[in-house]
Amino acid sequence: MRHYVSRQDQLPVDASSWQKAPWNEISSQKLTCHMGEPPLHFPDTRVKLAYDDQAIYLMFRVQDRYIRALARTDQDRVYQDSCVEFFFTPGLDPEQGYFNLEMNCGGTILFHFQTLPRQNPVEIPVSDCARILRDASLPKVVSPEVQDPVLWFLSASIPFDLLSSYTAVIHPEQGKAWRANFYKCADNTSHPHWLTWAPVDLPAPDFHQPQAFGTLCFQ
Repeated sequence: MRHYVSRQDQLPVDASSWQKAPWNEISSQKLTCHMGEPPLHFPDTRVKLAYDDQAIYLMFRVQDRYIRALARTDQDRVYQDSCVEFFFTPGLDPEQGYFNLEMNCGGTILFHFQTLPRQNPVEIPVSDCARILRDASLPKVVSPEVQDPVLWFLSASIPFDLLSSYTAVIHPEQGKAWRANFYKCADNTSHPHWLTWAPVDLPAPDFHQPQAFGTLCFQ
């Protein structure tokens, strides 16, 4: 799996910008794979990426149902809520370690650096999490669960100098590449699901599979 990431200037971190310039001209990827049994609810989930000199930017668009968001504080268990995730190695070698950025639909995040899958994770301090700008179209708390169809968006930016505090970073520019995968989950909702962009060939859900990451090619 490959995705080509364009360079942009002055990208807003704004959940309402999916169809506004310059986001409207950036191509998206759809999450079409799943882990575990085929889910009863398979939300249409798409993501866009771009970068500039300071940060990588991403925006998710999710046509969803059975939505909840209970995690209020960064580093809470956001994956139990309606959640989108960006797992990535800032280079081509997943053995150098990878980051897992998990964001519920209200914009609360969980952010770790892993040298090996599920072994000795480095929990990024909350003060560093605050440097990840984000904007959500839904309230921070969604409770009780919303069962009706809802279209929601989440936008975020990740500074390169924040990442370089934890590992070596290949700075994006034309011809460079990172490895990554995108996920959608909702572990503790009434309709749990585990969706992926790059396929992960396992019978049970486990997103910590860096060997299955796709490639982000910078333009």
